Amino acid sequence: MVDVILGLQWGDEGKGKIVDYFAPGYDIVARFQGGPNAGHTLYVEGKKVVLHQIPSGIFHQGAENIIGGGVVLDPVILQQECKTVEGFGIDVKKNLLISHRTNLILPTHRALDKASEMQKGEGKIGSTLKGIGPAYMDKTGRNALRVGDLLNKNFTSQYIKLRLKHQRLLDNFNFTEDISSWEDNFFEAIETLRSFKIINGEYYINNKIAEGKKVLAEGAQAAMLDIDFGTYPYVTSSNTISAGVCTGLGIAPQKIERVLGITKSYCTRVGGGPFPTELEDETGEKLRKIGSEFGATTGRPRRCGWIDLVALKYACMINGVTDVVMTKADVLDSFENLQLCTSYTINGEQTQEVPLQMEKLPLQPNYKTMKGWNADTTSIKDAGKLPEDMKKYIAFMNEYLGAPVKYVSNGPGRDQIVSL
Repeated sequence: MVDVILGLQWGDEGKGKIVDYFAPGYDIVARFQGGPNAGHTLYVEGKKVVLHQIPSGIFHQGAENIIGGGVVLDPVILQQECKTVEGFGIDVKKNLLISHRTNLILPTHRALDKASEMQKGEGKIGSTLKGIGPAYMDKTGRNALRVGDLLNKNFTSQYIKLRLKHQRLLDNFNFTEDISSWEDNFFEAIETLRSFKIINGEYYINNKIAEGKKVLAEGAQAAMLDIDFGTYPYVTSSNTISAGVCTGLGIAPQKIERVLGITKSYCTRVGGGPFPTELEDETGEKLRKIGSEFGATTGRPRRCGWIDLVALKYACMINGVTDVVMTKADVLDSFENLQLCTSYTINGEQTQEVPLQMEKLPLQPNYKTMKGWNADTTSIKDAGKLPEDMKKYIAFMNEYLGAPVKYVSNGPGRDQIVSL
């Protein structure tokens, strides 16, 4: 069977650490969507490692790691990441497999991303400028180059044809930046990519499931950034929800067993878009400072606010969440009082539903105030020793969400997870 780990907010919930924590119990860890706009942070041997393309199970040599067909892959970033991982003595090529259906990010995709974002002016969506959106556009437009195309003799001519198409679009944007160095790096990385195990991904993973192997599907970004169900248009370009596991890996829905949804004990968001519980005051700054809330991929300061249970319940519903993992609980250790958003007021009416165009409505969050626990929780290993006020906070979440919090992360370390 397949278990899924994915984010329930706007990303940056700490999925990398959680995948790393669970990975020893699985035979395969597979990324099913997204690209290098994702930054999954791990701490290995006391050192911080940020993975953008490689599944977070790579540091467990007993697990195979698969980049699925729903992913868009930048060969240059993959090559850089491999060097980082190999620095820890990990044989990347032994346990990293790449589906032949995985789409490639070209240098001109990055240029198109940059040109498009620049043209938007004040309407920028906060793109990471990694070429993700244009790569997915080529996928749906049936123009993309895929990893399996590297095995064809005419790959270079295919590349030139697509590059010329992109150049015409860039001319329309009046984009004149020299990207020749990007191309040099791209073709060097392509040769490295050819040396990996390129597999018929959907057959490979289904055969492994038939053999009784356990698969952990790792999502990037998060539910509220889903292209269909997120806060559109301020979203990513792929299906980040559990349904994306099926299309991204080529497995049937009935193969999915557990869906582990990750949420912070509060909320953050990077880039533009609606954020009902955002705190643009001293409290928001305190959350940012204590939580070290700066983007793993961009380095940008994250917007911070109280937990939004309306959006969280919505995410649990559309993902079929069976287990909730609450991360960064320790960030709230020093707050006297905590607030949890339990409804919105829109045009004078209360609702517990996420509206279609959140950013265009006069939306006011309504809060339940709870007492903070005012205790250092970072060294706690046993659920029974958690502060009573933290237990009450979790119990209220459980009742509201209808999906139980089963794990609490109380620090960045691998061992700082309390099972409930």
